[in-house]
Amino acid sequence: MMLRNDMDKVRNIVAFIVMLSVAVFSLSADAAERMETRTMTFDPNFRSLQVKLEGNDYFPPIITRGNDDHITISFDELKDDVTYLRYSLVHCNADWQPSDLVESEYVDGFNYAEIDNYEYSSGTFSQFIHYSFTLPNEDMQMLVSGNYLVKVYRENEPEKTLLQARFSVCENEVSVAATVTSRTDIDYNREHQQVSFVVDTKNYHVRDMYSDLKAYVTQNSRIDNEVMVSHPMMATSTTATFSHIRSLIFPAGNEFRRIETVATNYHTMGVEQMEYHHPFYHATLRTDYPRSGEAYLYDRTQFGRYTIRNAEADNSATSADYIVTHFVLNTGGPVTGGKIYLDGEFTNHLFTPSSLMKYDSASGCYVADMFLKQGAYNYQYLFLPDGSDKAITAHIEGDKYQTVNEYLVRIYNRKPGERYDRFIGYGIAFSGK
Repeated sequence: MMLRNDMDKVRNIVAFIVMLSVAVFSLSADAAERMETRTMTFDPNFRSLQVKLEGNDYFPPIITRGNDDHITISFDELKDDVTYLRYSLVHCNADWQPSDLVESEYVDGFNYAEIDNYEYSSGTFSQFIHYSFTLPNEDMQMLVSGNYLVKVYRENEPEKTLLQARFSVCENEVSVAATVTSRTDIDYNREHQQVSFVVDTKNYHVRDMYSDLKAYVTQNSRIDNEVMVSHPMMATSTTATFSHIRSLIFPAGNEFRRIETVATNYHTMGVEQMEYHHPFYHATLRTDYPRSGEAYLYDRTQFGRYTIRNAEADNSATSADYIVTHFVLNTGGPVTGGKIYLDGEFTNHLFTPSSLMKYDSASGCYVADMFLKQGAYNYQYLFLPDGSDKAITAHIEGDKYQTVNEYLVRIYNRKPGERYDRFIGYGIAFSGK
């Protein structure tokens, strides 16, 4: 009898281990199946990737169906001669993972086109080819709303993506009235900002207002602290009110820092020294210091974006040179418990080795050298705690309730029987205004 009980225990233990292994394998498989869809470059020779709404460089890359809107995608390749490039589209759901649609359902015609608009650099020490194209165009029309990923590759290597970029197509069927306040549910005019919004669906049918809407909220285009909410606090037959939701309380951060490397013959904003060391110019920036203990100081910024510009030439796209840009942050010693990263559109808001600040024991400062095209840049320092994928502003920049931040609210809905998330409306709100 004891032997049988022991055998039963062994079987139960084995069954539990097998079940646990299957569960772990399933989780690993799910994680492995997630596609990398963030705006980024995979080849270091491709730089200065920008995704812009034509006519408004400082607006999120969103076009509205039925309007004459266009997205312009531009980038450089550090090379002497042209590479024959193509691009194709991937339709994505609200979470930026590929939808179940086949290409013929979201693209009119063939899902590839050549990039035939390019220019050679002129009068620069760094030789590059500047490429650009717009969407939609004669070769490619988007048939449905939603999120789209553009993938660029060599003509003869479609399986090898060189760079990719996100943009969205909106139906604009619902209105989104968003507001931001520093009088939050956890503090009052101190360190946070709270987002609320009302979705008006009077011109668009939603089956269940409490479960059929997905709302994504981003602060200054950052990816790491993006929030998704799907259950409003209250709803009527035509409105959904998202307010007093804890996850929609954001650390306020601080105004972005600014530099300009628009000239090499004189010092510009934030540049301590500009020198030529063969084969490139080097811009040593003024040393930055933590602002967490300082009083708030307003500065009008572009919410992390950057503009390519050479003040000494006409066509900045081809005449703005690449400069080795030296960032220096004096924290008074090494910081423990995490890493410090540069953040802004120029880093694609990614925590990568190129945006990592490294501690230099000789100077007692954190430093980073980036090969950046001449222009006006917004940036900030984010602290990423060990083991976390969500960075915080408090350590270096501080959290000031007066900070002017851009909050984008995107609303998605999937109708019964459909195989993709419709992008049905969006709203933008600014704090501190």
